[in-house]
Amino acid sequence: MNQEVTRRHYLDAMGITAWAAKYQLPNALPTEACEWEDSAPAPTPPRERLQALLDDAPAPRRQTSKPQAPELQSSDPQASGETIASPSAVRALLGQDKQRQDKPGHKKPALASPDASTPGVEAAPSTPAKPLKFELSCVCLEGRWMVLQAGKMSPLEQQLLANLLQAAGIQRGALPEASHFIWPQMANAFAVEDPLDEAREGLAAFIAGSASRRGWQLERLLWWGELKVEPDTNSGDEQAPLDRILNVAEGQSQTLSLPLWQGPPLESLLDGSQSKRDLWPALQALGQLWVADAKQITDDH
Repeated sequence: MNQEVTRRHYLDAMGITAWAAKYQLPNALPTEACEWEDSAPAPTPPRERLQALLDDAPAPRRQTSKPQAPELQSSDPQASGETIASPSAVRALLGQDKQRQDKPGHKKPALASPDASTPGVEAAPSTPAKPLKFELSCVCLEGRWMVLQAGKMSPLEQQLLANLLQAAGIQRGALPEASHFIWPQMANAFAVEDPLDEAREGLAAFIAGSASRRGWQLERLLWWGELKVEPDTNSGDEQAPLDRILNVAEGQSQTLSLPLWQGPPLESLLDGSQSKRDLWPALQALGQLWVADAKQITDDH
């Protein structure tokens, strides 16, 4: 076979279709004459046919310019200066060298069994952590101050809060509708890695989402009630320590990145007038702070 036929054999073995002109175009050179073999396409895949051609091809060798004595020649072909283009190298690139690994002389690395364990050492069973539970009622005052209270705010508490804020000169008119936040959001909550961090992230995401939807520019938090453990009146269970969830330090909520003012529980102000009189100086100071913050906003704009 001439060179053209050999080239077409290799192209066909690699799955590359070779095209030849069926008609001679005007002013074109005649097609090179050669002996074409009309053979049916082989049923074997092109990859295997290429492998067969590589197995039949002899490995070319390149002798060194200076022959060496037999006792000085090395058994390593690379050390003796010979470059061998072996078909096995091509087979390794094609991923066909799997038979060598399955031979009895070829040792495979031993893999440690997942069931095998060190005698006398037992893995300690990990107890899944449960999410923290708490409820909050939220009321935003003119998009500036966020009022927070543990649990669900009753209608009497909402009316009392509106009266207190009006007396301090903070809220004019009806009190905005309160939002109720419950954590965890799902009734059958799955195990969590860090319950405290996830509770903080959940509360921060709720406040940030509400502020983004309604265009709030929050400046301060007004917390009515104790920040320590408070009983849940609905289920009788104790809520998580809210000072840890809000992450209060030096009058600042690190979770929400806002300054925090704390007042007594609204429920304790429903009965009697003495508690309201005791709260009045703090309410007056809070009203002055409301005016000062509003003036600061006006000066900034």
